[in-house]
Amino acid sequence: MTVRTVIKYPNPNLKLVSEPVTVFDDELKELVNDMFETMYEDKGIGLAAPQIDVHKQIVVIDVSEDKSEQKVIINPKFILEEGETGIEEGCLSVPLDYRAYVKRYEHVIIECQNEKGETYQIDANDLLAICIQHELDHLKGILFIDYLSSLKRNLLLEKIKKANKREKRNG
Repeated sequence: MTVRTVIKYPNPNLKLVSEPVTVFDDELKELVNDMFETMYEDKGIGLAAPQIDVHKQIVVIDVSEDKSEQKVIINPKFILEEGETGIEEGCLSVPLDYRAYVKRYEHVIIECQNEKGETYQIDANDLLAICIQHELDHLKGILFIDYLSSLKRNLLLEKIKKANKREKRNG
C-alpha cells in the first residue's frame, strides 16, 4: 500500500467531474487500499479519488475510531435524501485546517458498488450520512467551501495564498 499525495484547493483538478468505474480488477483494489492508507495517514474519515487526482467515482469512508467500519463506494447513486442536519466540516483538500458549517441531509440511502463490482446499499444517518454527501460531492467537482458565500471563499483563498508565500519564503 502506498500513501498518495492529496491535492489541495485551489488546484483546478478538484473541480473535474469523475467518470464511472467500468473495470473491477487488481489495479482498482490496489487503488482502494492506497486510498484507505492515505485517508488514515492524514487522519481523515473519508477520501474521494479526485482528491488524489484520480477522476473516477471511488470513495472510501471509515467514521469509526478503530478502522473497523471501512466502506468502499463506487459509482454511487442517491436513492433517498431526507431531513436536515449539519456540522462544521473540514476537508483533506482544503488547507489551513479550515472548517465551516454546511447544511446536509440527515438521512441518506445510496446504491453503489464495492471494489469487486458487487452492488449494495448504504442506509446512513448523522456523521456517516454527512461524510457520504461530502465525499460524493467531490465526484462532481464540488468542495464543501462551494456552499459558502463568495466572500468567505475569497477570504479563505487569500489566506491560502499568503500561507503559500510564507512557506516558499521560509523554504
